[in-house]
Amino acid sequence: MTKKEMVNFLAENTGCSKQVADKIISILPELITESLNADGKCSLPGLGTFAVKTRKARTGRNPKTGEVIEIPEKKAVSFKPAPSFAKAFGEDEE
Repeated sequence: MTKKEMVNFLAENTGCSKQVADKIISILPELITESLNADGKCSLPGLGTFAVKTRKARTGRNPKTGEVIEIPEKKAVSFKPAPSFAKAFGEDEE
């Protein structure tokens, strides 16, 4: 689904204008980013939860040269789908 299709879908199903729907879709990533920076997680009911997780530092290997390298610790965003969302795609609840 393209952004244009999302805007049309949102406008049709909420009764808002396409301009408002476009603004909502455009600001959603900013909202999630701000929430992750502030709280470390962002929950969207019916969809799932985004969370910031820290990956430990580890030793890796350059596949081209075989050289051993140190991979530093870093933060990454994870997503856990809501049970109803995951069920729609045949995933079992954990």
